Amino acid sequence: MKIDPTRDLVIERHLKAPLARVWRCWTEPDLFRQWYAPAPFTLSAVEMELRPGGRFFMEMAGPDGQKMPNEGSFLLVEPQSKIVFTDLMTQDFSPVEKVSDDFGPAFTAVITFAPEGSGTLYRAVARHASAREAKINLDMGFEQGWGLQAGQLEALLARLETDA
Repeated sequence: MKIDPTRDLVIERHLKAPLARVWRCWTEPDLFRQWYAPAPFTLSAVEMELRPGGRFFMEMAGPDGQKMPNEGSFLLVEPQSKIVFTDLMTQDFSPVEKVSDDFGPAFTAVITFAPEGSGTLYRAVARHASAREAKINLDMGFEQGWGLQAGQLEALLARLETDA
């Protein structure tokens, strides 16, 4: 995939966990809920229908109790390889009337996973409709938030390793 540096924001990490475990953390709601929201936020609800057109819903809860629902749709699911989702559509590719302002500008996320040595190369690309929207998300703390998420994912993977 070609990256447009004006519209695409990228986070990449080498995770010290096997690909199958990383995939589980992205595709099992109970595990996803444990790492995806950047602390001190949490996910109070997660629904995943892992198929193109399937529902991808999450509700983030702020430390003050504020609830921020985010409705989306999976566009592509390639087991243990790639997940593409967007909040520009809902289940069965229905366009959204209005994207929630709580999450910043809408984007399409392309998440890829590849075995690398004894771990996994994890890459998240947020593709925006315009450079202006990408800049808004960047200024809202996208890199810090998604970087924090990646750290929380690493911590969960380490806990799962010790539980195995």
